[in-house]
Amino acid sequence: MVRVRVRLGGGLARLAAAPRLSIELREDATVDELCAVLAEREPRLAPALPAALTVVGGEQAERSRTLAAGEEVAFLSPVAGGAG
Repeated sequence: MVRVRVRLGGGLARLAAAPRLSIELREDATVDELCAVLAEREPRLAPALPAALTVVGGEQAERSRTLAAGEEVAFLSPVAGGAG
């Protein structure tokens, strides 16, 4: 098993019990599997996770990326807008 740290940004943090979580996953788990565990543990997050930007180690990460013990995974709300 590996333990990863999860940081929820912006509006996502209001949907969970806390803005920072510690989640235990099986060895070789992916970001996508982390999303499934988060959705089960924090059901209010489930609808927002598919659109969230995923950042691992300070870089945007694909959902298929394998996670290592101790990594921090941030889920950030997508930003829209700009000057038309």
